[in-house]
Amino acid sequence: MKLNIHQFYTWFSGAPLHIVAILAVALGLQILGGRAISSAMGRIANADFVPGPQRTATRQRERAQTTGTILKSALNGLIWLIALSMMLSEFGLNLGPVVASAGVLGVALGLGAQTIVRDLLAGIFMLIEDQYGVGDSVDVLEVKGVVESVGLRITTIRGEDGTLWYLRNGEILKIGNKSQPKRA
Repeated sequence: MKLNIHQFYTWFSGAPLHIVAILAVALGLQILGGRAISSAMGRIANADFVPGPQRTATRQRERAQTTGTILKSALNGLIWLIALSMMLSEFGLNLGPVVASAGVLGVALGLGAQTIVRDLLAGIFMLIEDQYGVGDSVDVLEVKGVVESVGLRITTIRGEDGTLWYLRNGEILKIGNKSQPKRA
């Protein structure tokens, strides 16, 4: 079976060319979006929002870095979800039933993953409100100690007795922070 240039061009100018274009655009958007987010978070990290001696530059940089990571992950997920659905439609897959199934599956996962979603949302608001950060001396639940790491879902605290506690952010309802300076 002999394939000539015209037949190859006719075949390639259809779905394969569209898929290559979708991949190129998605990759370009991922790179440009990542750079834009990094640039914006860099400006926020170095901005002087709280002038004077109470300014905690390290903490502000950490918060900006964490927020940038969240935004990049969300952007990448959205870009590749759209790209994948566009590529599947190029193969002739009817996306109507897939979207309907995804809706039902989303509801089932949403009901099953309520604690994860609650932990993530609590972590985002904790980060935005700057309730505590790495190195702060805190009193939370029955744990008193120093915050070692802060994540969107889990916060780790080294207790006064040396125990490392892993606390889900959604379970932290009340926290005392002994390291926060008094606000004027």
